[in-house]
Amino acid sequence: MEYSFHEESQRVLVADDEKVIREILSDFLTMEGFVVRTVEDGFEALQELEEHSYNLVITDLKMPRMGGIELLEEINNRGINVLTVFMTGFGTVETAIEAMKKGAYDYILKPFKVEEVIHIVQRGLEKQQLQQENIQLREALSIYTMSEVLTKTLLLDHVLEIIVSTTLKESRADVAALLLMEDKDSGFEVKLRRSNAEEEEDQETEDLNLVEILEHYREDRPVLYHGARANRFFNRLPGGQQLVSFISVPLKIRLKIVGMLNIYSYSRGKKFSEGQRKMLSILADRASSAIDNARLYQNLQETFQQTIQGFARAMEANDLYTHGHSDRVMQYSRLIAHGLHFDPEHVQRLCTAALMHDIGKIGIPLDALKKPQKLTKEEYELFKEHPDKGRRILEPIEFLKDIVPAVYHHHEQYDGTGYPLGLREEEIPVEARILAVADTYDAMTSDRAYRAALSHEIAVAELKRCAGTQFDPRIVAVFIIEMEKARDNESDKSIPHLESGNRTEAEEET
Repeated sequence: MEYSFHEESQRVLVADDEKVIREILSDFLTMEGFVVRTVEDGFEALQELEEHSYNLVITDLKMPRMGGIELLEEINNRGINVLTVFMTGFGTVETAIEAMKKGAYDYILKPFKVEEVIHIVQRGLEKQQLQQENIQLREALSIYTMSEVLTKTLLLDHVLEIIVSTTLKESRADVAALLLMEDKDSGFEVKLRRSNAEEEEDQETEDLNLVEILEHYREDRPVLYHGARANRFFNRLPGGQQLVSFISVPLKIRLKIVGMLNIYSYSRGKKFSEGQRKMLSILADRASSAIDNARLYQNLQETFQQTIQGFARAMEANDLYTHGHSDRVMQYSRLIAHGLHFDPEHVQRLCTAALMHDIGKIGIPLDALKKPQKLTKEEYELFKEHPDKGRRILEPIEFLKDIVPAVYHHHEQYDGTGYPLGLREEEIPVEARILAVADTYDAMTSDRAYRAALSHEIAVAELKRCAGTQFDPRIVAVFIIEMEKARDNESDKSIPHLESGNRTEAEEET
């Protein structure tokens, strides 16, 4: 946090109750080019450290109100990053050594030679400078690493997670938050907020004064403030907390402000530095580019997906009985995915596959699809081509490649008697095994041109009968459990089995 190395003017604080010692050290250290401030005891030293940053503190062990050991303990408790050097007589060397075990840098024996003091100070500041250079190198490495990771993903949620997690880790802040402007009317929305607190979900969040922040952005003034001066940027702070330090940097895309990256410190003594603000600005610059790319990719995905879904639904719309089939298969597949505890990204991928599982039927003559009688052998062989046709439609589209195996293999059977490749058991992708159950259940509970829809109970009995041969028995079991939960919840309008059916599918049932 702040209290870091001052490259232009190294600052030294001298704390001693003897005026002559303070003056001697101040004069000689000033002649060496240091900025020196003197105080009479540890209490005054602590106040000075709270208000200003220093590189090094030279303190006597024994002083009124607060001695050197107590001062060191408070420096440690408040997280003030400053080197501490003790002055002591021969009789208290053991105490000084004990202080070094608690984090002090070195000690000076009284009476001292000024040259020795200057040597210790210079050596300490050189060490501090090396430490600071290591920190800067680590920050640069972190920015590079984040940039590399961001180039490997175009998923917006993943991009935001990487940005905020990196920001929280590298700034050592208590809270990091990323806000984006969705549109001019809705303003800025918190997209992701991370806290070091164990129960961050229960915490009240900050209510920002966006007018004040944006005014600073427009005037190109840095938003780096501490204590009461930072309060102007908030309409309300989380209850019972005092803000210690605050940084906000804009996210810009083609010179337009589209969001902000904020970090907060609520820990006493932990103030952010200008160096950290600059680092955050670099992170924000990388973040803006990544967010822009992710949004463009997301829009492209949605456009392609909507186009393909439009084709699939247009095909279903030509037949009264197939209308809505893909949407219902998606709902059933989602039930199974939740029962199998898939992560959200996996659920979304499965739902996309469900919507597009019959896309290959676009290449099948409508007469065969709508035929009320049993298909001829030639018609059935033609019908069996639709998984391969679906694969060929989807494979050239980069972002849909992940769903191709599910679409291609959703007519494989657990015992190896399915098509197109005759895969069996675990050879069949799990998404395809899920689609097989969802697809068949919807076919059985749909009206057909030559018979009415089967009841839920009959369809479930048929799934159980074919578990282990046509279907994965584990997936059948999960589907039945999840469907029973949904049937018990009559308010769940997303489950299509609660609606009256008028459905069919041009394929023989199990």
